[in-house]
Amino acid sequence: MNNNKLKITFLGGVGEIGKNMTAFEYNNEIILVDAGLTFPSDDLPGVDIVIPDITYLLENKDKIKAILITHGHEDHIGALPFVLKHLNVPVYGSRLSIALVENKLKEHPNVKFKGIAVKPKNVLKIGEFIIEFIKVSHSIAGSLALSITTPVGTVVHTGDFKIDYEPIDGTMTDLTRFAEIGRKGVNLLLCESTNVCRKGFSMSERSVGRALEEIIKDHAEQRIIVATFASNIHRMQQILDLAEKYKRKVAFTGRSMVNVSEVAMKIGELSFNRQNIIDIEKVDKLDDKEVLIMTTGSQGEPMSALTRMAAGEFKNLKLKSNDLVILSASPIPGNEKNVYNVINAIYKQGADVIYDELADVHTSGHACQEELKLIHSLVKPKHFIPIHGEYRHLKTHKELAMTLGMDERNIILPSIGMQVEVGPNSIRQSGFVTAGQRLVDGMGIGDMDSNVLRERKQLSEDGICVVCVNINNIAGEITSDPIIITRGVVYADEQESFVQDAKVSIIASLKEADLRGVEPAVIKQSLRRNISNFIFRRTKRRPMILTIVTLD
Repeated sequence: MNNNKLKITFLGGVGEIGKNMTAFEYNNEIILVDAGLTFPSDDLPGVDIVIPDITYLLENKDKIKAILITHGHEDHIGALPFVLKHLNVPVYGSRLSIALVENKLKEHPNVKFKGIAVKPKNVLKIGEFIIEFIKVSHSIAGSLALSITTPVGTVVHTGDFKIDYEPIDGTMTDLTRFAEIGRKGVNLLLCESTNVCRKGFSMSERSVGRALEEIIKDHAEQRIIVATFASNIHRMQQILDLAEKYKRKVAFTGRSMVNVSEVAMKIGELSFNRQNIIDIEKVDKLDDKEVLIMTTGSQGEPMSALTRMAAGEFKNLKLKSNDLVILSASPIPGNEKNVYNVINAIYKQGADVIYDELADVHTSGHACQEELKLIHSLVKPKHFIPIHGEYRHLKTHKELAMTLGMDERNIILPSIGMQVEVGPNSIRQSGFVTAGQRLVDGMGIGDMDSNVLRERKQLSEDGICVVCVNINNIAGEITSDPIIITRGVVYADEQESFVQDAKVSIIASLKEADLRGVEPAVIKQSLRRNISNFIFRRTKRRPMILTIVTLD
């Protein structure tokens, strides 16, 4: 690489939502921004989480000097336990971000972690990089943008942000600092694109608080259950304040809700009267009008507290006709079906539901078009790379930048694994590195082409058939009836006739062959071919076939 070029490598978070990770490299030094995860789609059965492929980082581990965290959402910190197993480098982030990482790493006791909390306006020098942290509003406290000064100029990385003119913590996105940095000259802007397709401005978080207050006032006699993102500390703070104002005791339920509330309170990001908090087991001892329950499950997650309540399977709480459930969140793309299934199930339990289509009970933490235009206008970058979004988001953001006067030649649409070289007055795609997805499954980590995943997909789609046969290897005869076990291949009323016909087919095929002295592997192969053909003729399915041959 030329000594006067900055190399940027996109390992996640472009062309997709989630698993954000970007490496900045100058000479022999690399700083990494974010290390996030995403959750598996339906075509990844049994997979717990998906993290970036960090092959490039492992190949250059001696160059990596630090990891910078923009904020504490899982899509920005979730891969850290797996990255830090291999990289012993300091991690910089806001106090809340570092506290959330520390809490996460309790489940990974062998991972070394040196977390260093920073504040907005702090400046950090790491080799050739000078990093300044800038306050931004988002749906989690402690969110930061980055100004990264390098020998080829300044790079601004917005992280996830919105412009909230009524922020709950009283400090809005530092537009003044963005403008000051813009006046000094910015070579490259990397700006998030999640809500670029939405016109106008995002709604203020305080507006959600006002809507929630109206609902609580109007349903004064009902027991209230609020489902929201556990990481949204400002939403949680407003709900706690409203509960105290309207003399309701608060019960937390859901592991992440309990964990995050404890972490946030410990570091002063969340304040509440402990006397007002009760255990979920005690809510039935109070009148309905004296109770507010905060829970996880706003995305219809299968094992979440709210989903189990809706199914009548939550041991500590049964929904009833005097309950009001508020989903203070909107469905993340892909979760719509799960969310509406939960809403329907809550109604079936007799409770009332209010969600984002009925009232302003949620606002996004991401900038809409007018907010993005404002950042572009303040920063005035020479070059631009849209990040944090699917391809449609990145393409729309490129077009938005061009309407503001940016030359198309100065914009690059990134993809996973792409490397971009930035000079003082130039930007170009320089190649690709090994990148993509790694699948975390229990204690194992695999890739998209793993045999485990292929076998699970086959099992989920076509089932499994196990065939057991005993053979006298000397006489070359079957010594007992074959045993056939199927799961997910045929329906119950077809099972008996299917097994009988399969046995007839197997016995007939084996009698045609000379089995004397034949190796078990050869017999297994013949069995597998026979039963596979039989099942396909019968069902038009291709299940997994397991054959067991024992020799007498």
